[in-house]
Amino acid sequence: MADEPRPGRRMPDLVLSEAERAELTRWARRAKTAQFLALRAKIVLRCAEGGTNKEVVAELGVADATVNRWHSRLAKRSGLSKSTVGRIWKRFDLKPHLQDSFKLSTGPQFVAKVVDVVGLYHHPPEKAVVLCVDEKTRIRALDRSQPVLPMMPGMPERRTHYYCRRGITSPFAAFNTADGTVISVLQPRHRTIEFKKFLIRIDKAVPTGLDVHLVCDNYVTHNTAEIKTWLGEHPRFHVHFTPTGSSWTNQVERWFGLLTGKLIRRAVHTSVTALEKDITAWIETWNENPKPFTWTKTADEILNSLADCLTKIAPPGTRTNQPLPPRNFRRIALVGLC
Repeated sequence: MADEPRPGRRMPDLVLSEAERAELTRWARRAKTAQFLALRAKIVLRCAEGGTNKEVVAELGVADATVNRWHSRLAKRSGLSKSTVGRIWKRFDLKPHLQDSFKLSTGPQFVAKVVDVVGLYHHPPEKAVVLCVDEKTRIRALDRSQPVLPMMPGMPERRTHYYCRRGITSPFAAFNTADGTVISVLQPRHRTIEFKKFLIRIDKAVPTGLDVHLVCDNYVTHNTAEIKTWLGEHPRFHVHFTPTGSSWTNQVERWFGLLTGKLIRRAVHTSVTALEKDITAWIETWNENPKPFTWTKTADEILNSLADCLTKIAPPGTRTNQPLPPRNFRRIALVGLC
């Protein structure tokens, strides 16, 4: 009688709390989780079930050394078990698997522009509308090379990352901060001539008895000689430029984020015409039940938060212990990082 195959070496006991198991399961199944993180989560989950090296290797298709490494790496670094480290992360709301980005504006008029734009949100002028204006350039009509696989129990929706480009379009939008309605047009390009056409569209859409305050970024087409001439011929228009590199101060960017997340990112379009039709329908639906955003932070609160952040990350030699007025301190902190 042939000898039975020797079982693989059983991993040391790995105990997970319910919360830890739920979080690892979410990482393993979530479609947007990085592949390396999803694999590590699966390894830890399988080890916690008491699987042997060979079982985990066979099921996940990884090397034995990989299983050993991710079962014990954290404990070797800190002298703590994985479950203890997980509880510490949870206690202090630390999420090392997530990353975010930021950008500090170094524009010389940063403070003045924040005060101007945010003041406009909190105290809009009478007999006027405040419109946050921008264009979302070069939205591609993407046609997937293979059919989308619909979600199933325990399995997220899956789609191939190979796609065919079917053309581009650029929606221009003016978001009304008072009621959330949007004035929009779709253009094939985003030059000065297209921006001027959009201003004419806004001029026709806003009642003649109201002034128009536009919040827009510093893109070159927003401040050309031709645009300045047009604005001079239409004195009811007033332009407020956001600080350089601070698109977060423009509310229309939040609205574009909704358009991207709810329509564009998951859509499949075989032509620009189909893409533009879907965008137009989405905007029409939005305007049937518009939702304005609530801007809560004042300019001083924003600048004070930024000043606190800068004092923590500024390189040595840029901080000052001298008592300075808050506004001056902010300027020095900004210059210190330039």
